[in-house]
Amino acid sequence: MTHQTNPNLVIRSSLALALVLAICSPVQAGSSKPAEGKDMTEAKMMEHCQEMKEKKQKMQEDMKAQDAQLTELVAKMNSATEDKKMSLMAAVLTRMVEQRITMNARRAQMKEEMMKHMREHRQMGKDSMSPCPM
Repeated sequence: MTHQTNPNLVIRSSLALALVLAICSPVQAGSSKPAEGKDMTEAKMMEHCQEMKEKKQKMQEDMKAQDAQLTELVAKMNSATEDKKMSLMAAVLTRMVEQRITMNARRAQMKEEMMKHMREHRQMGKDSMSPCPM
């Protein structure tokens, strides 16, 4: 029994297989969604830059407010009578630990947001970084 292959059938089958592989390829699937920074307009990017700057300023203001709270607690502790100093000292330490835990979480979140922000700038091109207020 002899097998004869139809050249047109082989070519068509090969082309169909290549087309299916090209459409379903994971490399193609990953690149079909453009990166956020590539779609972002310059005006939208500057708006995002301003939001980041405002978040940073808010965090700095919150830190100053926390420092003022601690200063007030320490002043109360220092001026308190001996029988109340220990409980006020515990209040100061407790407040410091709470603030530190909260601030560390905020800094980690802000760092992640800043890294994302810088990646968006890089995707838009090196010239997009110079007008950024950050």
